[in-house]
Amino acid sequence: MTKPLLVFNKNGIFCEQANVYLDPWYPVDRAIISHGHADHSRYGHRKYITHHTNVLIIKHRLGPINVTGKAYNETFVINNVKFSLHPAGHIIGSSQIRVEYRGEVWVFTGDYKLEDDGVAVPFEAVKCHSFITECTFGLPAFKWTLQSKVFEDINHWWATNKEDNQTSVLFGYSLGKAQRLLKYLNTDIGKIYTHGAIENMTEVIRPMVDFPETTRITKETTKKDLLGNIVLAPPSAHGSTWIRKMVPYVTASASGWMAFRGARRRRAVDKGFVLSDHCDWQELLTAIEATGAEKIICTHGYTEIFSRYLREQGYDARTESTQFEGESSESETKEEVDKAS
Repeated sequence: MTKPLLVFNKNGIFCEQANVYLDPWYPVDRAIISHGHADHSRYGHRKYITHHTNVLIIKHRLGPINVTGKAYNETFVINNVKFSLHPAGHIIGSSQIRVEYRGEVWVFTGDYKLEDDGVAVPFEAVKCHSFITECTFGLPAFKWTLQSKVFEDINHWWATNKEDNQTSVLFGYSLGKAQRLLKYLNTDIGKIYTHGAIENMTEVIRPMVDFPETTRITKETTKKDLLGNIVLAPPSAHGSTWIRKMVPYVTASASGWMAFRGARRRRAVDKGFVLSDHCDWQELLTAIEATGAEKIICTHGYTEIFSRYLREQGYDARTESTQFEGESSESETKEEVDKAS
């Protein structure tokens, strides 16, 4: 029996023919990285390959690493295996990784979404024989509202809080979600203040995207400065001593998990906005159909339920365990947040 082109082992997703790993979770010799979130781009690899937009992002996170940037659709060959990166639409600089050898084509999605958020390059379906897909939100219950409506609701929430003489504190991951939120906040309402972790990451990305003006919160920032304005902060800042200077404040979280009843209560926030950088149920099915793939490997999320449904639809579908945890693991480390606050 012929070995699969890509296999899952203790270090990650491995292409033996090229001796290359895709988003490995332990240090390896050569790694192709789908995007900059901490669960996909880890420290310690000898050589990194990623989309050129993601180079600055992972250097900001990981320090002085040996990294090569590639353009979308640019083919590079390692030991007769052809690789190329293609837009995933997840966050800025995110890629699907196409792998081809002797006419066999695999695609590893990393994380992805279909809705064009105006920040990341929109998702493009890539034809393949085997498709490795995340299914973080692989349940029929997940169905996203268009982001235009979500941002209308967020700006209305902010305006209402301002009328009540309160500061609005909106939680979102420092890479990806925070910049998506920032892009569509209405500065006619007031000023946008940022936690240091978000400001640091936004400074890296700002040359590539047109963002509104932001003000970093420092020790000199007062409650009076913040009153009626909005603060973007990472989820891990909630409940910290840092947030006490916001009083009186109202909190909200922007996450796909806000679709679950009780998620807002568990996260101890006043308001939840359903906004995810991953596919919902129908988007997953749409993406899979567009690839033309017959073999589907489901990772992190509702893998058993989703793969069972795919088998019922005639796909050769199975699950694989990874260290990826989807939207729950995209935040920065506690050390990064503490250092930036």
